[in-house]
Amino acid sequence: MAQRNVIMLHILEHNIYEFYGSPASLYDKHSSAELLISQKSLNNFFSKQALSGNPLIYKNDYCEIYKDELYVKPTTRGRKKENTID
Repeated sequence: MAQRNVIMLHILEHNIYEFYGSPASLYDKHSSAELLISQKSLNNFFSKQALSGNPLIYKNDYCEIYKDELYVKPTTRGRKKENTID
């Protein structure tokens, strides 16, 4: 079973949801001033929450940022086929 991180940004004022593959990609589109938290602080927050077993949800007056895992179906693309001799 393959897993990938997913970051969901909920902008409260406009009720907009956006999805990203990492916190870094989130900050490619949005600034720290806009989200009211820096990328480093968000990463530290998620790390501390994960260690304590709490849900990975950051909330402030502007937005909510969720971090979770996305199930991805395993693929065989790019794998070399094994030669079998009968």
